[in-house]
Amino acid sequence: MEDARIALYIDYENLAIGAREDLGTVFDFRPIADALAERGRVVVRKAYADWTYFNDDRQMLVENHVEMIEIPQRKGAVRKNAADIKMAVDAIELAFERDYVTTFVLCTGDSDFSPLVHKLRELNKKVIGVGLKASTSRLLPPACDEFLFYENLDGVDLPLTDTPQAKVIRRGKAQPASPAKNLESLDGLISRTLGGLQRSTDDEVRISQLKRALLRKDSTFSESDYGFRSFSELTRNLAERKKVQLDASSRKGDPVVSFPEDGRGEGEAFDLLVTTIAAIKSDDPVALSSLKDEMRKADSEFSEKRYGYGGFLQFVKAASAKGIVEMDFDAESGAYSVSVSS
Repeated sequence: MEDARIALYIDYENLAIGAREDLGTVFDFRPIADALAERGRVVVRKAYADWTYFNDDRQMLVENHVEMIEIPQRKGAVRKNAADIKMAVDAIELAFERDYVTTFVLCTGDSDFSPLVHKLRELNKKVIGVGLKASTSRLLPPACDEFLFYENLDGVDLPLTDTPQAKVIRRGKAQPASPAKNLESLDGLISRTLGGLQRSTDDEVRISQLKRALLRKDSTFSESDYGFRSFSELTRNLAERKKVQLDASSRKGDPVVSFPEDGRGEGEAFDLLVTTIAAIKSDDPVALSSLKDEMRKADSEFSEKRYGYGGFLQFVKAASAKGIVEMDFDAESGAYSVSVSS
């Protein structure tokens, strides 16, 4: 498989000032360079700023082969960020002139770049964003194919100072939600995504397809947020916990991923279904339309989508196929009723 050819554009003021004010540290380009080296071959590296304000950073950028584009700020004029305009013009020009460039990386958190992202994607270019959590607009990450938060990159060390900003960042990075909760949310996300892929295609689903689908749902998705070094390690963990099944026999390094033959881990949910029907204490079958609400009264966190089902009807049909419940359809009312299998 041919490596992606990457063009990198850095809104340097946005990242450098953000790193200083939000993280209490000096911006370092190396973690970004390392992250992109894992994704392809960087053929263009440009950073835009009025470099009179960033003299100390010049040597670091020269050592990393970044071309510095000088954008002087005129005194006495209304300050319009000319760097943004120049950066957008250069990116569009390159997209038309260099067909071999497949990926554009925009290092900025400014939502003003959203139109540029949309236009590049219209031109069939993959767009990766890089920004800081505190200074990145909520509008920008969903517009990108993938979005990397600078403080989450390998090699970015947060200062151990007691500034208010550092405390907030350290608390957000070092004290995430409990691992059990994180893994539970991960299980639901994987099950929903895998179930959707299986419904939309007759072909086998491979882990590379699963990762691409996850990024399309959430461009900020990263396996490192769940404590895994790679997506392969994440899927192996899921397989060990019987949430998915891997078959590497057909293609090395990109195994087929599917649900285990003995189910999707929905045994407890099926048990809840049975106990809910029994608790209604009716001699007649229970209407499907009210059953989900009753199940949520017993367990407020119940959702069939956690197990990869597209809807509650599909979930109950799966239970019926396993002989756990029986379903009846009333043609006159057009409604299903459900009872526990005898």
